[in-house]
Amino acid sequence: MPWGIGGWEIAIVVVIILLIFGGRLIPRLGSSLGRSLMGLKKGLKEGEEEFKSAIKEDATAEIKSESSAEGTTSQKTEQS
Repeated sequence: MPWGIGGWEIAIVVVIILLIFGGRLIPRLGSSLGRSLMGLKKGLKEGEEEFKSAIKEDATAEIKSESSAEGTTSQKTEQS
């Protein structure tokens, strides 16, 4: 078992949780936990997409600024 927790320890924790919260509240806690995990995953995915789009926008802006700088340099040499 992970972290050195055996079967008996898990059984004791489950019994204590049942005694504290009761049988009716546990399904609500489980569904609430599931919804929060789904929301967390959705938020992480949206953040990743925003980050990728920001990187793409930055890269295109950098390419445009480099090309305009090259155009300015070539114009100066032509004028000389």
